[in-house]
Amino acid sequence: MELMEKNIIDYKPGDRVDAFLLVKSCTIRTSNKGGEYASVFLGDKTGEIQGMLWDLKLPEAAEIKNVKAGDIVKVRGLINEYNGSNQMKIIKFRMPTEEDAVDLSKMVPSAPLEGSVMFDRIRQAAETITDTELKKLTLTMMDRHKDRLLYYPAASKNHHAIRGGLMYHVYRMLLSAEALCDIYPVIRRDYIFTGVILHDIAKIYEIDSDENGVAGTYTFEGQMLGHIIQGIKMIEEVAVEIGMAEEKKIGIEHMILSHHYEPEFGSPKKPMFAEAELLHHLDMMDARLYDVEKNLRGVEPGSFSEKIWSMENRQLYKFKDSVLND
Repeated sequence: MELMEKNIIDYKPGDRVDAFLLVKSCTIRTSNKGGEYASVFLGDKTGEIQGMLWDLKLPEAAEIKNVKAGDIVKVRGLINEYNGSNQMKIIKFRMPTEEDAVDLSKMVPSAPLEGSVMFDRIRQAAETITDTELKKLTLTMMDRHKDRLLYYPAASKNHHAIRGGLMYHVYRMLLSAEALCDIYPVIRRDYIFTGVILHDIAKIYEIDSDENGVAGTYTFEGQMLGHIIQGIKMIEEVAVEIGMAEEKKIGIEHMILSHHYEPEFGSPKKPMFAEAELLHHLDMMDARLYDVEKNLRGVEPGSFSEKIWSMENRQLYKFKDSVLND
């Protein structure tokens, strides 16, 4: 078998791997027979793969328990197929040494636009909000949390789990909202702009991410409350500071509360006005289309993708004239 030096999305069953990869997460588990093994999600800028190190008693497994999200590791392994997806059997594993030349730019998946560019474009949109209270709420929250917003991912594993992913998600939703305001006169532009910009802002405190946008886990408060409740707390604090009218404050809080739509996804209330309804659909549309783009990259034209968990285990077809072939 040929030794492969390629991107994660290009690996096929039977390929051997010898590469530096970024650790997304590392979990030590116990088998039914009592032995320990490790499940390590490894990635580069194109995607990620689950690696399995089955026997932690081996010398090459000695350092595995010290590995954390954001580390770079040298891995040798063999690609196989498990439940319809690629998986790597890890054969050798080590931390890099001072002599190793590791190019971090090849490891970290990032949004196609710089965080500062997206932040400035979103802030310009916020400046056009005509309602003074909604404008002040939005700008205050953006400016107060700018440092994190420039690099934060929107998730740890699912849609927009990349450096700058949170801003990229908001940026594309905002472009869609701008267009739809011209089509549906029932939509109040100030409210949908405010809702789009703030709907996921608390993810900067729900997710534990480093400055490379690598999210290994969730914070204690994120686990206990989640970004919807955290976001409402953040809005409440600023709304009180600026003396915001109660109806407006509750309206924006309701948009945050209901944007996941279903109780099993974290929303105890469904949308109760037009802008809240639109916010949910903008959120879902961008998340789903991101997953389509992500999972079709690396798929041969005229072929189907692997099953995609976030899309109800559907397979996607890649047409021969797909723009993702460019």
